[in-house]
Amino acid sequence: MDPLGAPSQFVDVDSLPGWTDAYEAKQLDSHQNPVEKAQVGVRSPFPYREDINAKIILWKGDVALLNCTAIVNTSNESLTDKNPVSESIFVHAGPDLKDELQKLKGCRTGEAKLTKGFNLAARFIIHTVGPKYKSRYRTAAESSLYSCYRNVLQLAKEQAMCSVGFCVINSLKRCYPLEDATHIALRTVRRFLEIHGETLEKVVFAVSELEEATYQKLLPLYFPRSLEEEIQSLPYLPADIGNAEGEPVVPERQIRITEKPGVPDDASDEEGLEADLSFIGSHAFARMEGDVDKQRRLILQGQLSEAALQKQHQRNYNRWLCQARAEDLSDIASLKALYQTGVDNCGRTVMVVVGRNIPVTLIDMEKALLYFIHVMDHIAVKEYVLVYFHTLTNDYNQLDSNFLKKLYDVVDSKYKRNLKALYFVHPTFRSKVSAWFFTTFTVSGLKDKIHYVESLQQLFTAIPPEQIDLPPFVLEYDARENGPYYSSYPPSPDL
Repeated sequence: MDPLGAPSQFVDVDSLPGWTDAYEAKQLDSHQNPVEKAQVGVRSPFPYREDINAKIILWKGDVALLNCTAIVNTSNESLTDKNPVSESIFVHAGPDLKDELQKLKGCRTGEAKLTKGFNLAARFIIHTVGPKYKSRYRTAAESSLYSCYRNVLQLAKEQAMCSVGFCVINSLKRCYPLEDATHIALRTVRRFLEIHGETLEKVVFAVSELEEATYQKLLPLYFPRSLEEEIQSLPYLPADIGNAEGEPVVPERQIRITEKPGVPDDASDEEGLEADLSFIGSHAFARMEGDVDKQRRLILQGQLSEAALQKQHQRNYNRWLCQARAEDLSDIASLKALYQTGVDNCGRTVMVVVGRNIPVTLIDMEKALLYFIHVMDHIAVKEYVLVYFHTLTNDYNQLDSNFLKKLYDVVDSKYKRNLKALYFVHPTFRSKVSAWFFTTFTVSGLKDKIHYVESLQQLFTAIPPEQIDLPPFVLEYDARENGPYYSSYPPSPDL
């Protein structure tokens, strides 16, 4: 606490000059040669956006002193790291922060966890764990560092935060090259603001004197302050600029997606039309999957290797994912039939499916599939569990086995590999029989993961009650069937 009458040591983000205001944009040399002039028409993958630039602040100072909605703390897996950023945050936040962190039981690399700011000017602290860098594991380190920034931003979005102050997450102790890490930090923030810019008003990069020069050099690549600076920065962008969300791309894993899969690029319009009609069907599923009959025929003939099959499946999934990201799925989202909640006793993400909220006969089930992919794609990269509430469902809420088979066939292998448990809450005899037939004769590898849960008390042995948002009707039904004890547990106000 500052002495009475003394100026505050904290710095209000609204008083800091923005990225556009703080530095003069570089101008192209008026005597540029003809080759440079010809390149002015080429746009950067990170084009000049005044609205995005207005949200960016580069500030040389201690992130712990920022007065914003949340600041970011970089730590280790036990959240006890002693680096300059963490130590300053602990000093200014006070002893209550240490007690709060003990309740979190650590944090995995790439994840983000939230605590109060306590004595800080910032209301919240978002804790994340950057990767240890080794050159032979560079790809894994890049993906983990991307996850740090992405998960921090996602948490800020979910908590409706107005401003976030980032420290440099890649600490010197973890040996991550500063310039490489800065590329990942800047492009991840840029891509997030392109998609979710309306959710954040300010993003502050709080840097030290040693880090400032690197940020000043690389910021124009991702946040050019004029068209001239955009063109001038273009040659300095790295070969890997990530995907649409800034996530690092592994070249050998890239899947080439064409407008007309299976049709040569140089085919004439007439030939292309004929090839289109012969290669794909007319319904939506066929348009995404290609000629399924031909693929199955080749499989039976032994002409497709396992690697080719995996590549074909990945290509199909990527098409679904691209459409899911482009489609307006707000009508499906409003059903609140699928949402993320807390974590189970093993620290795994919990996803909830509410059967009663799925009006199968009234919605476009293809859009439902797209929404599932859109929500689950980033969840399924790590271990997770599903909780399916079958409570009070009727014939209008029953998902068709053909749809479930389609879903199971379409999703990427990570969905199946990282799904550790499926809790089937309040099952009926009929639903148990249907599930048994489905997991026995239709899909493989799912039967052992299903756990039938007759009461919420049984569910709470695997997932703490404070870690799951329960629809009110589920609570009421369980209290009626299993006793009133559970009615004392407060339902989520959003459901």
